[in-house]
Amino acid sequence: MSRSAAASAGRADVALAVLRILVATLAFVHGLARVLGDGVAPFGAFLDGAGLPYGLAIAWFVTLFELVAAPLLLLGFRRLITPLSLVFASIYGCGIVLVHWPAGWFVVGAGRNGMEYSVLLIACLLANAWRWWPDFTQRRKR
Repeated sequence: MSRSAAASAGRADVALAVLRILVATLAFVHGLARVLGDGVAPFGAFLDGAGLPYGLAIAWFVTLFELVAAPLLLLGFRRLITPLSLVFASIYGCGIVLVHWPAGWFVVGAGRNGMEYSVLLIACLLANAWRWWPDFTQRRKR
C-alpha cells in the first residue's frame, strides 16, 4: 500500500472512530436518561401496548444494553465493534418501525418524532460494523 493510500485509510479510520464515539455517547445518554427519568416502565408499557410480549423485560434489555454496550463500543474493542453496532442498529431499526415511521421523516420542523435521526444513527453504526467486519479469509490462510 502506498504512503498516501495508508494515510487516507488512517484518516477514514479516525473519521469512523469519531462517529463511533459520538454514537456510543448518545446511546449511553439515551439509556441513562430513561433510567434517571423513570422511563423504563412507561417504555415497557408502550411495548406491551404495541403487542410485544414481555414489554418491560424488553425495555430493561434495551436500557441495560445502552448502558453496558455503549461504553464498550466507545472504547473500540475491535472484536466487539461489529456485533455491538449490529445490535444497536437492530434496536434503533425496531424503534423506527414502532415509533418513528408513523410520525414521518422529520424529527422537528416539518414534523415531530420522525425517523431522520434514527436513520443517521443506524448509518453510522453500520459503517463501523462494515469497517470492522471480520475477514474470515485471513484466518484460513494461517
